[in-house]
Amino acid sequence: MKPDLREAFKQRILTGDGAMGTYLYQMGFPVGVSYEEFNMIRPDIIENIHLSYYDAGARVIETNTFSANLEKLSKYGLEDEMDAINRAGVRVARAAIGKDAYVVGAVGSIRDGKLKNLRTAKVIDAYQRQMHALLDEGVDGLLLETFYDLDEMLLALRIARASSNVPVICQFAVEDVGRAQTGNGMKSAFDQLQAEGADIVGFNCRSGPNGIIRAIDAIEGSIELPLSVYPNAGIPDYIDGKYAYSAGPEYFAESAQRFADRGARLIGGCCGTTPAHIKAIAEALDGYIPQTIPTTTVVAATEQIVIKRPESQEKPLDASVQKQVIQEPSIVDLVKQRHTVIVELDPPRDLDIRKFMDGAAALKEAKADAVTMADNSLAVTRMSNIALAALIQEKVGIRPLVHIACRDRNLIGTQSHMMGLDALDIDHVLAVTGDPARFGDLPDSSSVYDLTSFEMIRMIKQLNDGTAFSGKPLKQKAKFVVGAAFNPNVKHLDKAVQRLERKITSGADYIMTQPVYDPSLIERIAEATKHLSVPVFIGIMPLASGRNAEYLHNEVPGIQLSDEVRQRMAGLEGEAGRAEGIQIAKELLDAALPHFNGIYLITPFMFYDMGVQLTQYVWDKTGRM
Repeated sequence: MKPDLREAFKQRILTGDGAMGTYLYQMGFPVGVSYEEFNMIRPDIIENIHLSYYDAGARVIETNTFSANLEKLSKYGLEDEMDAINRAGVRVARAAIGKDAYVVGAVGSIRDGKLKNLRTAKVIDAYQRQMHALLDEGVDGLLLETFYDLDEMLLALRIARASSNVPVICQFAVEDVGRAQTGNGMKSAFDQLQAEGADIVGFNCRSGPNGIIRAIDAIEGSIELPLSVYPNAGIPDYIDGKYAYSAGPEYFAESAQRFADRGARLIGGCCGTTPAHIKAIAEALDGYIPQTIPTTTVVAATEQIVIKRPESQEKPLDASVQKQVIQEPSIVDLVKQRHTVIVELDPPRDLDIRKFMDGAAALKEAKADAVTMADNSLAVTRMSNIALAALIQEKVGIRPLVHIACRDRNLIGTQSHMMGLDALDIDHVLAVTGDPARFGDLPDSSSVYDLTSFEMIRMIKQLNDGTAFSGKPLKQKAKFVVGAAFNPNVKHLDKAVQRLERKITSGADYIMTQPVYDPSLIERIAEATKHLSVPVFIGIMPLASGRNAEYLHNEVPGIQLSDEVRQRMAGLEGEAGRAEGIQIAKELLDAALPHFNGIYLITPFMFYDMGVQLTQYVWDKTGRM
């Protein structure tokens, strides 16, 4: 007879299962339907998925009930089927597995996205009814997963504890965005969950292995409860009309051991993971002997855990800085005359802009030609780049180059946005598709995509002709210099260049590439693009650490590192990691400068001093004073 789940956590590390929703999507089932309803209308499909994870080595199986609460099911008119769907989910999972495995009832956050302001009474009713259905069918435990808010997690946990004494696993969502909630805040959250009766705490979703490892390492102090981790398979990419995830099983096997070393007793997978990922985890942990006491002691912070807490305000910017008018030619004109450097800085995720402005000022002093800012990259909410662009243009006197994503604005909003940029004399832009909203920090928000990047380029250039998106004439013409994005880290470079040619035909004035980490690829790009009529800015992003290198290679779409670079960065952290990252970037610049006048430096984790060093290196190599 297998032990109680609480006892099992004390005896060994358990392997959890992987994704359900994204796995069904990969099997060809469409988005926009209730996958939880499949418990009743396609139980054979759900049972086979559970069986695949069990055969791969998973011994903790989640029911297919993540969104099977009254509020989420009402979107599909299925609220009256709530009880039946949850009960069927338990029965289907139980039928698929052996007696040595555990079935836990999956319960997702209700107050996310569009339901964040839902009345507490309705939230309580929804949780009570879903949990009672799962418990009545005899689950071995409850898994509260993908929660963003501590108060909601505590509410759900109290309802679970009032309903049963089964083990309860509590997992917060983590955003892999390069900054961190204070470790004390996360420690306090876990302590409160322990006091309310949680049996295991941890993280899942919104991030791959690297982000969750960083979230664990951000916690200051010791955690007395065992940890549970279910990372995504990296960041999704849109390839050939379908979403795909880049982190493979081998990477998950390596990450599983790192999780285990940090006190994890339950390790599975979230979005994008498959039975192959779970098999790799199970094999990697075979024979692993956990510590006697599953206490996690951790050190540094680099990621953000999404738990709502007030933050203190820093001192305001010096308002005495006077507006400086930029008189230089466009970057397209500059790059025809000399080497030209643009540096990317991430807009902040909160209301404190001091470090961003300090970075822009440092780059101005280093004679960078422009500061470029993404438009909510990875679908994670950041401060408006149009506001920051106006600020650095006025207060720092450096040219802003703003990205414009197709994802966030319809035709009306996009034209309005461009008209505002024109009014502010911000005329350098980069048109990008934008990562889908469902994979960001507000997954219930809508991806608009009224325009493709090709159409956006064409429409912006139409404003330059004095014509609105509607075709009606404008009283004056805009003067936008429009860039296009290019990913050269692909198997068939010639096909990628053909796509790029279409963007140039649409009106692109210049090209900015994804970061490249192979000198030989830089030469191939130069050869493949030498016939183009517009300049190419080659992307160089210095690596910050060995973990950063593995994260980029395994989890971020459009970025591939050479084996040599990964070996050089392996095990390096802190100043040593950044120093080696700078050295590698300089070697890449040495390879790029003979072929490209345009240099696009991308700043990791807001380490703007790295951008300053590399900008100065370009000027030293090219003789600019």
